[in-house]
Amino acid sequence: MRQVLSFEKPIHELKDKIAELKKMAAGSELELDAEISRMESRLKKLELDIYHSLTTWDRVQIARHPDRPTALDYIGELFTSFVELHGDRLYRDDPAIVSGIAKYKGVPVTIIAQQRGKNTKDNLFRNFASPHPEGYRKALRQMKLAEKFNRPIISLIDTKGAHPGKGAEERGQGEAIARNLLEMTDLTVPIIAIVIGEGGSGGALGIGLADSVQMLENATYSVISPEGAASILWKDAALAEKAATSLKITAKDLKALKIIDEIIPEVKGGAHRDLSMQAAYLDAYLESTFNRLRKIDKQTLIDNRWNKYNNLGGFTE
Repeated sequence: MRQVLSFEKPIHELKDKIAELKKMAAGSELELDAEISRMESRLKKLELDIYHSLTTWDRVQIARHPDRPTALDYIGELFTSFVELHGDRLYRDDPAIVSGIAKYKGVPVTIIAQQRGKNTKDNLFRNFASPHPEGYRKALRQMKLAEKFNRPIISLIDTKGAHPGKGAEERGQGEAIARNLLEMTDLTVPIIAIVIGEGGSGGALGIGLADSVQMLENATYSVISPEGAASILWKDAALAEKAATSLKITAKDLKALKIIDEIIPEVKGGAHRDLSMQAAYLDAYLESTFNRLRKIDKQTLIDNRWNKYNNLGGFTE
């Protein structure tokens, strides 16, 4: 059963009418070709108008679409010889973070990714892509191995945020994220981070401090969810749409603020419409960045990374 996003309803209603006319024409001698052609032209214009004027909240809905490609979908499309490595060697394996080694264009790389579930059972197993501290420690273990064997790191971000439960806090959630940020600043291998869905707060930053940060066109990246911000600011989660606009969480907003480096275009209507085509779009940007960063010597790479984050933001007196 397809899920129709609220802003797409006029498109799907028109598509249903066209399908109905085609069915009528096939089963009778009615001359409906001209009417069908007119409605198809109207559909193209409608899609153009809607998809070129998406609001921030529309993009939030796309980023959260249940059929949106996950990290493992992109790993399957873009990389070869992927071998997943498990566990943090301290507590347990965290399925919310998938990590391992693979080849990209024949070059060995380390992949660290946040993985959503495809259904309720899978989401429960993956904890809805909200990592525990052992997930971040597993990620750090892979980062240090990548540095040891001189493998570039590719990070795929897709989380509402780190798990906020009591157990996670008892095991050092904040320390685990902070440790990753500290260690990533000095890694001597290239790091590329790509926000493929939702990039939520410290949960995203724990694997997101990178030499190049890219976002899919309809992804979001924010210090807090729109619902959380609305609850804090106006004591009403129902005002999430208003909060989303104020937070500046879209790729376009963040590119203007120089928080991210590149916006990766999406298939019309969202990445969930065509995984193969979306992977090709992502691949083009990834390959260009990958080849550029691999040419930079280790010390310059670290210096550039420090300067990148030191220069973020600003203040006035």
